[in-house]
Amino acid sequence: MTLDTLEMQTRETPRFSIIVMHGLGSCADDLAPLCQALDLRPVVQRAGGLRFVLPNAPQIPVTINSGIRMPAWYDIRHGDLSQREDAQGLRQSQALIEQLIQQEEQEHGIPPERVVLAGFSQGCAMTLLTGLRHPRRLAGLVGLSGYLPLLESTEAERHAANAQTPIFLAHGDHDPVVQPARAMAALAELQLLGYPVQWQTYPMGHEVCQEEISDLQQWLCEVLVKAG
Repeated sequence: MTLDTLEMQTRETPRFSIIVMHGLGSCADDLAPLCQALDLRPVVQRAGGLRFVLPNAPQIPVTINSGIRMPAWYDIRHGDLSQREDAQGLRQSQALIEQLIQQEEQEHGIPPERVVLAGFSQGCAMTLLTGLRHPRRLAGLVGLSGYLPLLESTEAERHAANAQTPIFLAHGDHDPVVQPARAMAALAELQLLGYPVQWQTYPMGHEVCQEEISDLQQWLCEVLVKAG
């Protein structure tokens, strides 16, 4: 199985890729405005063009939504996201994202060290799950309004290749979907394991705000120029 993707790029031969994953019940088109709002001209001018790859998650039944089929990277079985995690679904989607990373190198000549994984909500979960375990160095990981799935197995399963990969995590103080405590647990685990994490909170719910976009934009410029 391969994922359907929405792709945008700033030059005919880009040097960097940002793979951006949407949340539960959403689609690639929903995150296109976020990508378009990021002013990454300093990266383009100093280090080369970039492309955004926005995959659409598979359509699967979601338990917490009465078993209705919808775009989802994995099943949600319980309101407490740490309970009854869909490990099989998580790992299946992890394999699909690994394929995307490989395709960027094989089809566009962009190696993992110039690839950033990013995601919102479930997409954040997939970013952290995949990025921490990827066997080759990535440029960076971005998690917005999400959490760290399979937290207890992270230390044993993580790969040394990304032990020092920079991570940007952001969350709303009033998020009713992914409770801030769940995001804080992810932050605590990543810090305990020694990852360089930039942590930002904003007075918002389960959404993205302009201040967050500005902070992410600055972080991405620094990370990509360094990776280039």
